[in-house]
Amino acid sequence: MPGDDAPARPLRYVALGDSQTEGIGDGDDTAGLRGWADRLAERLAPHHPGLLYANLAVRGRLAGQVRAGQLAPALALRPDLATVVAGVNDLLRPRFDADEVAGHLEEMFAALTAQGARVATLTFPDIARIILLARPVASRVTALNDRVQRAAARHGVVVAETARHPVVADPRLWSPDRLHAGPLGHERIAAAMAEALGLPDGDDTWTRPLPGPPATGPAGWRRSAGEARWAASFLGPWLVRRLHGRSSGDGRTAKRPELLPFAAQRRTAPPRTAPHPAAPPPDRP
Repeated sequence: MPGDDAPARPLRYVALGDSQTEGIGDGDDTAGLRGWADRLAERLAPHHPGLLYANLAVRGRLAGQVRAGQLAPALALRPDLATVVAGVNDLLRPRFDADEVAGHLEEMFAALTAQGARVATLTFPDIARIILLARPVASRVTALNDRVQRAAARHGVVVAETARHPVVADPRLWSPDRLHAGPLGHERIAAAMAEALGLPDGDDTWTRPLPGPPATGPAGWRRSAGEARWAASFLGPWLVRRLHGRSSGDGRTAKRPELLPFAAQRRTAPPRTAPHPAAPPPDRP
């Protein structure tokens, strides 16, 4: 972590990404979202008095949109630490290209590290272990993780290896939509980042199974019926947005676009709606 030979100033932490980094699944738009990046800031704060934290993430963003919309503002904030997590929205697109997605991530890695920031990212779990209907994209996750690891190695980026541990498939870590972590999941992601970054209180306890047996889905046709209900409740609305060229992030801006003292705003305000959103790009998540 920057600090030993850095100027005597508060640590600056900036988070870039999509809905997971914004905090979807951990809180709501009424009371405010928390999420793993906020939770990581909580872990950083005791070791870095006066910690300054910004979260530029916006739900629904593709990796290229994160690079295009968040990299320049992040660089302007001159972070000491930056987290870059994006690509899941790309995985679900018909024209997914692992090299293209990883290329956007690598551009962010390169620009941030060149400016002197320490950068961290993570590998993605196999979503087919969480969503049965997602089995066709399992190979995409493997391909993207491989490229993320190689790009991170080229730029000295820290990688939290969340993909390899069985606990990530425990349904208790996930929100009902199965696409976003729930509060327990966001806490585990924050802990994984803390361990990867070598924080004093970071260790591998986040990899341990939750106490008690996980809830198991019904077998046979009953499980199929459960998958059908999930598809109707969550997959269907997502497909409707896609068909109409809409995104869950349309008209939204970052929930915490400025570096603010973390202790002064423990709970992040609800994401803001842009008064005059720009015209959406032609390829929407």
